[in-house]
Amino acid sequence: MINKLHSLKKHEGFMRYFKNTSWLFGEKILRMIVSLFVGVWVARYLGPEQFGLLSYAQSFVGLFAAIATLGLDGIVVRELVKDESRRDELIGTTFWLKLIGAFGVLVILAIAIQFTSNDHYTNILIFIIASATIFQSFNVVDMYFQSQVMSKYIVYANVFSLLLSSIVKITLILNEASLEAFAWTILFDSFVLACGFVYFYILNNRHSRLDRESSSKTMIQNLTFNKSTAVVLLRDSWPLILSGIVISIYMKIDQVMIMEMMDSEAVGQYAAAVRISELWYFIPMVIASSVFPAIINAKKQSEELYYARLQKLYDLMVWMAIAIALPMTFLSDWVVNLLYGEQYSQAGSVLMIHIWAGIFVGIAIVKGKWQTTENLTKYHFYGAFISAFGNVVFNYIFIPKYGISGAAYGTILAQAISAYVINFSFADLRSQNILIHNTLKIKRIFQ
Repeated sequence: MINKLHSLKKHEGFMRYFKNTSWLFGEKILRMIVSLFVGVWVARYLGPEQFGLLSYAQSFVGLFAAIATLGLDGIVVRELVKDESRRDELIGTTFWLKLIGAFGVLVILAIAIQFTSNDHYTNILIFIIASATIFQSFNVVDMYFQSQVMSKYIVYANVFSLLLSSIVKITLILNEASLEAFAWTILFDSFVLACGFVYFYILNNRHSRLDRESSSKTMIQNLTFNKSTAVVLLRDSWPLILSGIVISIYMKIDQVMIMEMMDSEAVGQYAAAVRISELWYFIPMVIASSVFPAIINAKKQSEELYYARLQKLYDLMVWMAIAIALPMTFLSDWVVNLLYGEQYSQAGSVLMIHIWAGIFVGIAIVKGKWQTTENLTKYHFYGAFISAFGNVVFNYIFIPKYGISGAAYGTILAQAISAYVINFSFADLRSQNILIHNTLKIKRIFQ
């Protein structure tokens, strides 16, 4: 074991990915701690009813926010890994596409709210939060640093944004601010993060050998829109756009339906449980994003190495989720009471159910990366559509019968369909169920 550790330490490729993952983990762990502390404080201050209203507004925006991403993230990272010389063209084109998508979201929201029973105040909250999608266009810089395995710059921007936003929220609580003020902090957070992305992108390119003589103005001017590149990117990403929309539906529809079928206080109880349940989801996302370039490179070397790395990733995701879900099942009421207090007493029963969705989330993340690598992105849409439809049906059945716990049951079933069950329906996906079945063989894990 010691010899293996020494050999890995000397392995340049391993150390590069390890350092990159360490930066991402460090930032996400800090975010988890700070967000948990500040988020719980905000939830306690607002109470279930107002916290539920804020969560509903965020979920309603989340139903359409995927349109702004245009499904480009994984595609652009893949293209940047393949050919870095196209950096300016890819980043510039992607930025403008995302900006157009963001304004499209605002238009769609303006139409969608006409079909709801929202009052004027709720709609104001929705549009304040939705405006943040405009600044999220700048996350193209994140894609570039992902492709270069240089996530420390993104970490710097995220940490600065997180700390500043947290200070603002604490200040609002101490000054007994209104609910609307907390909606504005979401927009403010996106603006600060966008500024950080631009700053570190310019700083990094100034220090690079090729761009040392380039001015900031020149670097920005190089990021132009290329119509042919846009067509190629959208041709590959359109299934991801559609799947992103339906994924948003089955990820966010719970709170929207609870609001329509129950009330904002019930949304607050459910949202409090989901915040805890999803708190650790950054771990599989960080791991998958960090090793995505390594998986692409493994495919270039051999199929055996490629699938071996996928298998190890599935193993890690599934057993990590089980290790978290098992103790939380028995400690859910105690955890909720400790963090949120007695006013969120209904959230414990939701948490003990919802926490098990993490197994299928981890599987879906790995499978999604594999589908992007294999250019099988159309299956993102097929699986997500069936799951979204199923989640809506499950909610209609379970919420009237089991209340907010019914929505948690619906989420688990929808996630299971998306990550696992759907694979049996398509020959191209069945190889992933073989890997998943291998993961669940306990004897193999300990070999």
